[in-house]
Amino acid sequence: AMAGEGSTFRLRCSLLGHGQDVRGLTRGLFPEGGFVSVSRDRTARLWAPDGLNRGFTEMHCMSGHSNFVSCVCIIPPSELYPRGLIATGGNDHNICIFTVDNPAPLYILKGHKNTVCSLSSGKFGTLLSGSWDTTAKVWLNDRCMMTLQGHTAAIWAVKILPEQGLMLTGSADKTIKLWKAGRCERTFTGHEDCVRGLAILSEMEFLSCANDASVRRWQISGECLQVYYGHTNYIYSISVFPRCKDFVTTGEDRSLRIWKQGECAQTIRLPAQSVWCCCVLDNGDIVVGASDGIIRVFTESLERTASAEEIQAFENELAQASIDPKTGDLGDINADDLPGREHLKDPGTRDGQTRLIKDNGKVEAYQWSVSEGRWIKIGDVVGSSGATQQTSGKVLFEGKEYDYVFTIDVNENGPSYKLPYNITDDPWLTAYNFLQKNDLNPMFLDQVAKFIMDNTKGQTLLSTSNQFSDPFTGAGRYVPGSSSGSSTIPGADPFTGAGRYVPGSASNAVPPVGGVDPFTGMGAYQSTAAKVENIYFPKKDAVTFDQANPTQILGKLKELNGSAAEEHKLTEDDLIVLEKLLSATCNTSSETPTAQQLQTLWRAVNWPEDIVFPALDILRLSVRHPTVNENFCSEKEHVQFIILLLKFLNPKGKQANQLLALRALCNCFVSHAGQKLMMEQRDEIMTQAIETKSGNNKNIHIALATLTLNYAVCLHKVNNVEGKAQCLSVISTVMEVVQDLEAIFRLLVALGTLISDDTNAVQLAKSLGVDSQIKKYASVSEPAKVKECCRFVLNLF
Repeated sequence: AMAGEGSTFRLRCSLLGHGQDVRGLTRGLFPEGGFVSVSRDRTARLWAPDGLNRGFTEMHCMSGHSNFVSCVCIIPPSELYPRGLIATGGNDHNICIFTVDNPAPLYILKGHKNTVCSLSSGKFGTLLSGSWDTTAKVWLNDRCMMTLQGHTAAIWAVKILPEQGLMLTGSADKTIKLWKAGRCERTFTGHEDCVRGLAILSEMEFLSCANDASVRRWQISGECLQVYYGHTNYIYSISVFPRCKDFVTTGEDRSLRIWKQGECAQTIRLPAQSVWCCCVLDNGDIVVGASDGIIRVFTESLERTASAEEIQAFENELAQASIDPKTGDLGDINADDLPGREHLKDPGTRDGQTRLIKDNGKVEAYQWSVSEGRWIKIGDVVGSSGATQQTSGKVLFEGKEYDYVFTIDVNENGPSYKLPYNITDDPWLTAYNFLQKNDLNPMFLDQVAKFIMDNTKGQTLLSTSNQFSDPFTGAGRYVPGSSSGSSTIPGADPFTGAGRYVPGSASNAVPPVGGVDPFTGMGAYQSTAAKVENIYFPKKDAVTFDQANPTQILGKLKELNGSAAEEHKLTEDDLIVLEKLLSATCNTSSETPTAQQLQTLWRAVNWPEDIVFPALDILRLSVRHPTVNENFCSEKEHVQFIILLLKFLNPKGKQANQLLALRALCNCFVSHAGQKLMMEQRDEIMTQAIETKSGNNKNIHIALATLTLNYAVCLHKVNNVEGKAQCLSVISTVMEVVQDLEAIFRLLVALGTLISDDTNAVQLAKSLGVDSQIKKYASVSEPAKVKECCRFVLNLF
């Protein structure tokens, strides 16, 4: 039973089992009341409450990592695994997935390029992982669905929010990012050092803790509501009590702190320097893991409290701990000024208050316990013990943990260089990499290697309690940003002509009658009002932009050619060549386009961006012709062709160019060569194309929706999970901004095509919240196709 207000946490039990630091904890779903722990000893252990006494029993020990295990989370039950699954992340860059009754992994997720240090699970089997490689990844079952890129340093903390599709990441770059459907929506700044932990309070609020020794409470909208101070060193983990806003934190100051109503209500010191992790069980008990390899459980319930002997043993262990003054946890200590034992006669003023006394030349540290009305000894303060780095995992360099970070001066007046080193590393290889990275003379190899060995003497793997990591590789400094391009005023629709550039005659044609092809408006299908058939998806063929007025396009080309700079001017002959190309590709003549025609077109599409649009329009029309498609999309030419079109997708460029480049990309899908190229370059093209959503041009939105639809058509035929995930993410992101119902309709057809006959894709769409995004379109009255298609899509969920 939960204890009353204002009561105190006391030891429930200490659990031995792990051979080294306990780095991660999570409450388990099965067995009830249990939890899972992971450790640097490379194992994960499942603990169940002991029916007879106040302790826990180790149910079984799971192994699957070839290096330290640093994080753990539970994947909720599914039909296939009614007891849920256990996910663990390690320094071997892998994630292992276990069932609750098998010591070997069910499967292993590979993909990160460095330590996986945080995991969080969501609905529908999704898993979010954070890594020192600066990325977070979203997994569904055994596949990576998307990679979240944007942080500039290690990601130490990740959490999936209750609202579908929202995710949080906290990083050594001091920021927290909010992601929606795989895109960064917001960055939270305020922490002054690495963000180490995150905890969810509600759909609207979350907490973060950091190496700056503070906890912050945030609103999803970006506002920091409160900052909590109390810890005196790095805070490693934070966990929330069930059904309230109170929470617990642990850190490098040897303490567990319990926060109630925004205040630090209780501080519990532990006989270990680093208290790495904590979790709160359903009954409100707190489990903590530390650098001494022991798991300790604390409770407010009197019937679960440990016996007087066990509590005494714990206090004795605490009293014998030695506190290193260098950590600064107790402030600046000057032993000569300290009072004697009589100082402990005065009661403390608040729980967790520390007091130092000097007794027979020894400095002792005590902490005040309000509930017991007495000073409890928390350790002996020992003098500085030479220059070894004995605090556990204390040295951070570029956001990652090392046993040592040396400062090397190569010559007296030059700069000094930082050399991070782990005891598990090879000193020669480390020295070599250090010289390479800093562009230093290889002559120094012997000296640097010897320096490392001399300064890490006597440090062996077994005796140390420090944290190791992979040596710094210098990789992963990914700085996202759109390609630069000159900023120009958004261009108007290039040709006046009423509605001539509106694709498909849906928007300006007669109101649709039953049995009209939804894309072309032509009567083809028979559908009666009685039984609406799904004529919308899965769509089998690409949708193209075919409307053309060759005379008008050529007229504009000639007019702009007249004012073009000399080096760009086309001759009369060139213009005749382009006219022939247009008639060959717009089916007005049966001639095949020639190499000369294509070379001339290539020159024209490389015109300056303020006059290029008629040439782009000729490209858009001619790429539908198999010969032209083969020429531009084949192995030889395709690189320049894609670079050219992507350049025009820059959202700062002219809108006319954005529109025509999107339409040209859509039209590439008509032939095999084009499809192959579009699929090979999918990631680049989609990433760049989605940027065009920012303008409020409905024609651009329709073209963007069509491009997505054409990708969905191709992806429906192949089982490409990452491709489908990217496509779903684009659909979800574009749905947010698009108003035009034709664009919405095409996105709905894309969605239906993408998830038809694929339960994985349906799960992923649900986890991104796409089903709730589209519900509103089920009641659109005109055009009827939007409502009908939407209802067919919703039936798949």
